[in-house]
Amino acid sequence: MPVAVASDMDFKVVFSALEATCEENIAAFSDRSADLAFGPVSQRFVMCMRKIQEHARAIEPLATSFTAVYHHYDFDAQTPGNGYRTLIKVLQSCVLHLLHKARYIASNHTSAFFRADHNASEMEAYCSALCQLRALLYLAKRLINDNDFGQLYSLQDLDLSRRFVQEYSSLHKACFYGRCLGFQFSPSLRPFLQTIVISMISYGETYGKQQSGLGLAALSLLTSGKYVIDPELRGAEFERITQNLDMQFWKSFWNITESELLTGFSRIASYPVQLNLTLTIPPVPFRLPLSSDPNLSATVSPPLAHWGPGPVHLRLISHEIRQGQDSEELLSFSRGDPPSVSASNLPWVQKQPLSPWLLIHFHGGGFVAQTSRSHEHYLRSWSKRLNVPVLSVDYSLSPEAPFPRALEECFYAYCWALKNCHLLGSTAERVCLAGDSAGGNLCVTVSMKAMTCGIRVPDGIMAAYPATLLTTDASPSRLLTLIDPLLPLGVLAKCLNAYAGLDSQTVQPAVGGSSLRALGRDTTALLSELTQGATGWIQSFLQPMWPTSGAHSSTSRPGESTSTDTHRNASPPHSQCYVDYPDGFGPLRSECLAVVQPTNCPIIRNPFASPLLAPDNLLRGLPPVHFVASALDVLLDDSVMFAKKLRDMGQPVSLTVVEDLPHGFLSLSQLSKETEAAAEICLEKIREIFLQGNTQNCLEARRD
Repeated sequence: MPVAVASDMDFKVVFSALEATCEENIAAFSDRSADLAFGPVSQRFVMCMRKIQEHARAIEPLATSFTAVYHHYDFDAQTPGNGYRTLIKVLQSCVLHLLHKARYIASNHTSAFFRADHNASEMEAYCSALCQLRALLYLAKRLINDNDFGQLYSLQDLDLSRRFVQEYSSLHKACFYGRCLGFQFSPSLRPFLQTIVISMISYGETYGKQQSGLGLAALSLLTSGKYVIDPELRGAEFERITQNLDMQFWKSFWNITESELLTGFSRIASYPVQLNLTLTIPPVPFRLPLSSDPNLSATVSPPLAHWGPGPVHLRLISHEIRQGQDSEELLSFSRGDPPSVSASNLPWVQKQPLSPWLLIHFHGGGFVAQTSRSHEHYLRSWSKRLNVPVLSVDYSLSPEAPFPRALEECFYAYCWALKNCHLLGSTAERVCLAGDSAGGNLCVTVSMKAMTCGIRVPDGIMAAYPATLLTTDASPSRLLTLIDPLLPLGVLAKCLNAYAGLDSQTVQPAVGGSSLRALGRDTTALLSELTQGATGWIQSFLQPMWPTSGAHSSTSRPGESTSTDTHRNASPPHSQCYVDYPDGFGPLRSECLAVVQPTNCPIIRNPFASPLLAPDNLLRGLPPVHFVASALDVLLDDSVMFAKKLRDMGQPVSLTVVEDLPHGFLSLSQLSKETEAAAEICLEKIREIFLQGNTQNCLEARRD
């Protein structure tokens, strides 16, 4: 049953109920008969319930102080959403889970089917989560005190952000990846999140072996059983992996979504399209008219950063074949082997006229992973339901191609599309840019670059959960990197540093090469790898199921009881505490310290990398921007602050905040009704941009 989130009005009621239920359980398990029935487990219940009471008594007034002021940080009164609200929302979800579990224990502990050890472990896990959320509230309180009123970021105080990163590095996080995994999200997404976490840990065991990405994934599936049955081991291993992330491992794992097998399944479940063409555009300069005077023109140069001129890879998706899309000129750019079948070879396919609209898409993936292929399912939907050709850009990825290579390639692709729209099946009367996460950043920065070059800007932008500040500056929503399974701070910082070009070597890609080529292995090879890996799978269960001394773990070995104080330290071992916690309280500390390099280099503060830092003159003249963010996304404050900045400048902007969904919900649109509804909002914002032109034409006609 879904757990409802308590409203501000019944905060006191919920905490009072939790206090009373814990007291009832303490009395029940302190009884002599409980000792006889449950043995040492009864003392675990008593200790855990008392610890929950202690945290709840301290948290209630602290949380109430946030509810009194967090509305000041919203975009507007009609759009409640910011990191402070999110922290309270997550806290309420945790408290309600504890209350529900405590009531279950109170009602069922005398049952013959009551699993005492399991329920004690559940309560201990959520007690640890409550302790860490209490620490996050103290961190958030410090942010409110140190930041300017109404500001979610401290953009000038680099020392503040550095100390936040230091505090994060030592905080215990494994409890959020074990039994408590995804408790804050929609219940329909929790099985998916558990699958992702288990898959990543299992993939890590086989990573580096001489097998294809799909072969590793399949072998990982065979070794995942121990992480299903042991949530504590799962949490500890996921924390270890994400604390000190190997970037190539991260890229390799997420690029599994690019495999022919998985994209084949996705295409089966997606709208069919008559055109799905991959293109390679040669690096040739061309000219475009200036927006201020069409009689004058500007030269558009091909991408040059890091290794000189290089081609740009695109994917054209169209639900219907339109004029120009079957032309020899367009097919000459095809990088398919052989190129896709054109409408001229299919006489029963009726060719449609040019569309007045053109949608240009930049995919997400943290600037380091994925291509248009793993985003096809919603691009196909957009093409069908909007009746528009979609051009998606497969820009070069970091760390091999750091900033500004991706921006240059996306800008070149945008300009090429304007010049060659007739080949794409469009007149480009209305052009919309759309992107998610890193792609949302590129939508904004491409538009900024178009303005600085004096060429036509798009007619609107739809940016879903964009990264508009590529630094590790502290904000309340970024405190969620402590608990988020998709964007821990260690992962976020690695991606941003890779885009900045820190600690990486740029490598020129092979001419005509594709990031997908390495993933291509046929079914026979896959089955062979599965057969060869069977012995290793069996041996993995015979080996000890805990890290060796060289890989510090923040959990006990299987079979040992887990105390709520197992990980407690008075202070971070390598730095001074960022927060002066109240006497008698200290958050749980990790034995596996994170190495997080703050992203505060000059490159990452370039306004074309972090548009939130752009001066007004670089933003004035942007087209209407529609942000679609999630209340539980660690990058929520990026959207809120940037939307407020544009609004205060008088720029047309809107912000929509959806509930209970993680970062990347567009790619999850097929998993649940909630993600489907959020994806629908994105589609409607794109439609609004296209239809705005019709509205303007009607108004002009009425004036005439």
